[in-house]
Amino acid sequence: MDPDRLKGLLEQLAGGSVDVEAVMKRLQSLPFENLEFARIDHHRALRCGFPEVIFGQGKTPGQVAEIFARLAEAGHDVLATRVEPAAAARVLERFPNATHHELPRLVTLRQRPAVASPGFIGIVCAGTSDLPVAEEARLTAEIMGQRTQAIYDVGVAGLHRLLSQSAELQKARVLVVVAGMEGALPSVVAGLVAAPVIAVPTSVGYGASFGGLAALLAMLNSCAAGLSVVNIDNGFSAGYQAALINRLASAPPDAPDPDDGES
Repeated sequence: MDPDRLKGLLEQLAGGSVDVEAVMKRLQSLPFENLEFARIDHHRALRCGFPEVIFGQGKTPGQVAEIFARLAEAGHDVLATRVEPAAAARVLERFPNATHHELPRLVTLRQRPAVASPGFIGIVCAGTSDLPVAEEARLTAEIMGQRTQAIYDVGVAGLHRLLSQSAELQKARVLVVVAGMEGALPSVVAGLVAAPVIAVPTSVGYGASFGGLAALLAMLNSCAAGLSVVNIDNGFSAGYQAALINRLASAPPDAPDPDDGES
């Protein structure tokens, strides 16, 4: 259940506008809902700050649509990744307000008001062929309520293109850097900024790139400090991680405990 909905329900109970039985009925699907083919974790948003995300690959269109519906009916913003066109069509039949992002193969549904984060996440990619992964990262961060700024097609083969964006790179609270081929771009970016850099290797490249393994190993062996690496083509994980970092960086400091200090 969406945290705001749960809070509102408890306030209604405290105010007497609903009774205990009504609340129990509303909460009966918590902490998870068993659909036989899936057990939907409705407590994920309460624990982690964002609801469960649907991984569409390997699921039937009907399964994707049903899981999507149960999450949406609970009031969540919904994100489904690696969604095939047939599954996206099924979702949009039931939720016309959802959006199918064809290039990164995502379906999103925003149901809560978007509040722009104070800081932004820079999404950087080496070439146009890396855009599906970069867009997966960008849209993941945005559905999680984070501002992003895209800086695309700035690979190391034309280093002047990247250096012309140095000022914008240095403004970002965290950067996601996506590259295939030899995977050099994240190391270069990490040498230009003080923010954490999340490197994403892609499977783009000729035969010796081994489907992204060359880029992955290059990023893991980077000499640049402040660089972390996610799996090949995993824009979702990078966007999610960047959103968590930016959320923490934007949070106000904890208020001092009035009981702390000398009496």
